[in-house]
This record gives sequence, structure tokens and C-alpha cells, in this order.
Amino acid sequence: MPKATTTSQPSQPSQPSQPSQTERRPGPGLRERKKIKTRQAIRRAALRLFAEQGYDATPVDRIAAAADVSTSTVFRYFPAKEDIVLTDEYDALMAEAIRERPGDESPAASLRHAVVGLLGPAAGAEREELLARLALVRQVPALRARMSGGLADSGTLLGEALAERSGRAPDDFEVRVAVGAVLGALREAVFHCLDHHRPPATTASTANTATRADAMTTAIDRALDLLSRGIPL
Repeated sequence: MPKATTTSQPSQPSQPSQPSQTERRPGPGLRERKKIKTRQAIRRAALRLFAEQGYDATPVDRIAAAADVSTSTVFRYFPAKEDIVLTDEYDALMAEAIRERPGDESPAASLRHAVVGLLGPAAGAEREELLARLALVRQVPALRARMSGGLADSGTLLGEALAERSGRAPDDFEVRVAVGAVLGALREAVFHCLDHHRPPATTASTANTATRADAMTTAIDRALDLLSRGIPL
């Protein structure tokens, strides 16, 4: 998934026998919430302009004006234009979701649960934003090239969550291979879905969003099922 910034959700209470899941992680404070709000305003303004004018034709100063912030503020939150599309808060939320899953569940199943939560109806308007960002990544070569760094960061964060849950070290060989395999499968599933279910040229409706999200969920399920069966070809 696109690269993450830090935020979190409170985790559910766990049994005392599982110390890695007993601490309730506090939500972001006021200062962090203000940062998240500004970051989201910049991203939404950028996505609107990208849809209207195209990614390459939209300079950062125009994004800043649309978000009612200075250009320096945009670069403070997003060091490069590509980061506006690739950076989000989802990886931290996914890591929390993984920590809350049963300890004996496979990494693929736990990650599937976390990812599909971002594509479900409960995600609301953020679901359409996520789909728009993923479509941009598929369409724009500069975004695809920069995405590899984001996946590395995602792998580190998700690997820590899986390692904590399983009692392994984050740099454990099996943990790293499992995370790499699952993230690779997710990426290809998303790109395959985008290639075969292109977003409509007109403004997306709720029905279009649901259809695209359902198609992506199906593709993710197929990819993770293939992994769980040992990739039979």
C-alpha cells in the first residue's frame, strides 16, 4: 500500500496471557489531529485538481492555493509531489487491525481482514479517495517508481505487527518473507483489478465506487488464496 504516516486507533482489550496485546494505544493528541487534518486537506485538494487537470499538469503551488496553505506547508507535509498520493495513515491502522486478530490466524488472512476494511462501505468517502489514489499510482510512472520505497516502509510497520503478535523478532527471516510475499500479492491484485476495472470518466457515483471496491476485494481474495495454496500454477 502507499506509504504511511503515523496515527493509530485504540485496540480492543485482550487476555492477560497475551502481553503484546494488553496495552491500549492512545489515539493521536490535539496537535497530531491538526496535522492529520491539514495533511488530508492538501491531499483532497490535490486529488481534485489531478482529476480535473491531470497529475503532470498540476503544480504544487496550485495545490497549495486550492488547500488554502502555503507552498512551503505542502512540502513540510509532503517532501515531494508524489508523496501527496503515496502517503497516508492507513498502514498504522492496518497494523493495529493485525494486532487485534487471533494469534493463530495466518498472516495472509490477518492482512486480508485489515485491507478489506479499508474497502468496505464503513470506510465512507475515504474509500473513494483510496481508489482514486491507487488508480493514479497505476497510471503515472513517477508514482509507480516511488511506490517501492513506500512498500518498504509498509513492510516494516506490518512486519512489526506480525512479529509482535507471533512472538518473533521483526527482522526474523520468516516474518520478512511472509510480509514481502503478501505485499507483493496485494500490489499485483490491485494493479490487475485497476487494469480490468478502470474508473469511469464521469464523476464516480456511490454505485461505481461499490462496484470497484468489490472487484478489488475479490482480486485480493484470489491473490491471498493463491498464496495460501502454495502458488499452484
